[in-house]
Amino acid sequence: MFLDEATIRVRGGRGGSGVIHFMSSRHNPRGGPDGGNGGPGGDVVLRATASMSTLYSFRNRPLFAGQDGTGGDRNRQNGAAGEELIVHVPVGTVVRGPDREVIADLALVNDEVLVARGGEGGRGNDAFACSTRTTPRLRERGLSGESKTLRLELKLIADVGIIGYPNVGKSSLISSISGKRAKVADYPFTTLVPNLGVVDVDGRNQFVAVDVPGLVEGAHEGRGLGDRFLRHVERTRVLLHMVDLARLDGRDPVDDFHQINYELASFAPALGARPQVVAGNKIDLISAEDVAALRERFAALGVDLVPISVATMTGVRDVIDRVYRALVVEREKELFAPSPLRRRVYQFHGETGFRVENDGDGFRVTGQEVETLARKLVLTSWDAEAYLIDRLNKMGVMKELRRLGYQPGAPVRIGEVKLEFELEQ
Repeated sequence: MFLDEATIRVRGGRGGSGVIHFMSSRHNPRGGPDGGNGGPGGDVVLRATASMSTLYSFRNRPLFAGQDGTGGDRNRQNGAAGEELIVHVPVGTVVRGPDREVIADLALVNDEVLVARGGEGGRGNDAFACSTRTTPRLRERGLSGESKTLRLELKLIADVGIIGYPNVGKSSLISSISGKRAKVADYPFTTLVPNLGVVDVDGRNQFVAVDVPGLVEGAHEGRGLGDRFLRHVERTRVLLHMVDLARLDGRDPVDDFHQINYELASFAPALGARPQVVAGNKIDLISAEDVAALRERFAALGVDLVPISVATMTGVRDVIDRVYRALVVEREKELFAPSPLRRRVYQFHGETGFRVENDGDGFRVTGQEVETLARKLVLTSWDAEAYLIDRLNKMGVMKELRRLGYQPGAPVRIGEVKLEFELEQ
């Protein structure tokens, strides 16, 4: 099958905590706060690379975590930021989030997506100093990084896609030119899954080929099996288009050629413009004169038809050589094309604003911004409590608490932090 799957957990590094420290010296006897800030935790980034071809390496390493930031220090020394973790995945990896939504499709080399942010670093007491707070005894702790479970799905990228109507010999061809044992019969849709095989060109060079089943008229709209498999050939570099010259199913090979190309272009315009090598199969069942006449009809379309017989292997080596030459050209285009780092960021959105409820045992405040504020502050001093209440006043939380009957000393839970304010506000 085309899809190789893996489930991984990603976790951003934890931010470092700020510190409380006061300095004094002979030249500055009054001193002042000089506690530094903690560094942020490292992010986790997925990057597509051509050096991997499967997701096998993820089977025994389910967790990928960014480096933790370090804490601040005296003399306003800020902690170091945690190093981000680059996780290499094969080109063609589709990244899905917790709800199976597509986060990113890493289709090109060096495509990146940031999937887990590192936690914020906490501020030291120097950051809280101001004209009304000259000796702050408060600091913030660093926050944990984002932690999520992701699903990786790899669409194996074949070099060559073998396309054509059912029963033109696609499965027979891939069985004869590779080690793939494909199911072969004389009825439509013999192949229910794509067959992937490695084709040896000359003992030194190889390419990966896939025969694409289910292409019939209307495939791009869901007829037959085409809508299931057309998407798998979007990333092939070259198409080997096979037609049946013997007309065993009563179809005209030129009409078939036009119809399949119409289906490709209707599904994806870029797919319709993909380089093609056109092979006419089953020449062992018709005369040489008929083969010549059909080659002339294709030549009028600007197509050099390669006559072959998979049954007798006539012309098959010529097709392989032509496909490989076309493939080399496409690979060279990719090699010299600029491939800058392209990073996308997947943000796990939280709720905005806040909500205050009286649950009978006290008051509960919820909301991303206010919960982050309470979680970061180290509430072990009068200064910290006063700062928190000042921020809650400015955010409108205290006003809403009083509206619901709050009295000083009543328990208030902000997220997972339980508080009992003694200051009257």
